[in-house]
Amino acid sequence: MDKLDKWIQTTKYKDYDFSIASADASFRKYYRLSSLHDNFIVMDSSLELSSLSPFVDVTKRLLHVGVKAPFIFEKNLDDGYLILEDFGSRALLDVLNVTNFKALYAKAMDEIIKMQKADTKGLPLYDEAFLHFEMDLMSEWYLQKKLKLTLHDNDKKMLEKSLKSISNFVLSQPQDVFVHRDYHSRNIMLTPKDEIGVIDYQDAMNGAITYDLVSLLKDCYIAFDRESVEELVLHFRDKKGLDTEDAEFIKWFDFMGLQRHIKVLGVFSRLYLRDGKDGYLKDIPLTLKYTIDTALRYEETKELAHFLQRVTS
Repeated sequence: MDKLDKWIQTTKYKDYDFSIASADASFRKYYRLSSLHDNFIVMDSSLELSSLSPFVDVTKRLLHVGVKAPFIFEKNLDDGYLILEDFGSRALLDVLNVTNFKALYAKAMDEIIKMQKADTKGLPLYDEAFLHFEMDLMSEWYLQKKLKLTLHDNDKKMLEKSLKSISNFVLSQPQDVFVHRDYHSRNIMLTPKDEIGVIDYQDAMNGAITYDLVSLLKDCYIAFDRESVEELVLHFRDKKGLDTEDAEFIKWFDFMGLQRHIKVLGVFSRLYLRDGKDGYLKDIPLTLKYTIDTALRYEETKELAHFLQRVTS
């Protein structure tokens, strides 16, 4: 903190009031610099220096296509500090409810369409190996370490078969678009002008067309009824101008959701067991519900659904 304070003293923001803004699931920290007339955000990535250059790079890509990403006013890449545009303190999660979610999600989907126009050159590929690397987190951290299960050979074969079906279907949909990877209600801000502000995108990759749509509409922190979600999914397809049957596009969306939620079961468990962040435990039940409910809908994944029902009941 002393090093951060010393750096701020070298900037034009040295006389601004300094306060804690927020933290996230990583080791990054955020502070607010305030004056009578304006506010700025300080991102402290000193414990995650490797994430800073990607953040700066992706910010440029997003701003270039008109996405409301935070403008970077000052940077100290050696020590891990940035001073950013402040979108305020209203996350989408703070305002979503049953009366406004369709309109707010529609605005957020428009931002996905803009993001998907961003340059993907040089971004890591969301390929088969990475899809499986992520899904394997469930087996290691959720099933074996959190639930303390011993996976027998038939369980392992079932998991391998189910996860292969999921990755196959994910890869069958259009690829080669910018993927934020964590586009949900905690990472979407409503600015004072009610614009959609996008944050926390430094882990962006090049992947499938439905990934960010799933992150948004099957949010691990809030859920709405399936009928409305499907309506929004098809609205997104139409705005993208994709010539795809309803059932096929919804299946693309659902299987992408399975991949993401299987991963998240592992991630939330790891955040608790390895990093001591128990706040994510309360989000596991909704993530598990998404996984089981979706897996039950399709023959390729019913075995997985029944297995998860059995070991979590």
